Amino acid sequence: PVYAIVYLDAIHIKLKRDGKIENVAVYNVLGVDLEGHREIMGHWIGDGAEGANFWLTVITDLQNRGVEDIFIASIDGLAGFKDAIHSVFPKTKVQRCVIHQIRNSLKYVVWKDRKAFTADLKTIYQAPTQEEAETNLIKLEEKWRDKYAAAVKSWQNNWEDLATFFEFPKEIRRLIYTTNTVESYHRQLRKVLKNKSSFPTPQAVRKLLYLATMDITKKWTAPKQNWPLILNQLAIRFENRWPE
Repeated sequence: PVYAIVYLDAIHIKLKRDGKIENVAVYNVLGVDLEGHREIMGHWIGDGAEGANFWLTVITDLQNRGVEDIFIASIDGLAGFKDAIHSVFPKTKVQRCVIHQIRNSLKYVVWKDRKAFTADLKTIYQAPTQEEAETNLIKLEEKWRDKYAAAVKSWQNNWEDLATFFEFPKEIRRLIYTTNTVESYHRQLRKVLKNKSSFPTPQAVRKLLYLATMDITKKWTAPKQNWPLILNQLAIRFENRWPE
């Protein structure tokens, strides 16, 4: 199948490894197919040093399960993921989650300046056009670079992937500029996981996640809101890759 959008994000669990309890990331991929329906495409347990090789394993697994193409991938800032997905699906558009980017950059900003800094960030990611957004990014640099150079630089360094959503109409922008779709699924998983202090094996993690996912996704019967309108926009944007 072809997927309009895939979302990739992590939930953290405690896993027993080599006699020690470790905090481990479990990466979940949620796909939206061309009918607008959501499905969980898999869970991958991190090894603590996730890079391009780890992500290539994930993407190859998806391909082996029958994924033929992915139009847009909405992700957190995951090192090596972009190179990995482009090695298998070279035309996939990658959108870095703006909400995660905001949180990460605010780590460098003291509390009393956060409200003003956040307001300036809004002028960037809520701009109607990429040109206006880039103008406002320049203004952000001029205003804050002396005080918060690291926060500003993180936006500049990641701008190519943060700005992908400007290529699309507003209906698609809302779907891809954040990984909120998969985070909603994670909130439901946490209700199941909250009473688990730790897991004895990776197999125990996968079993519980599988059972929880089967229960959660039973309710996923309706397509995404306004899907016919979004589908028309996708059909125009990805006309040369549209399945027959």
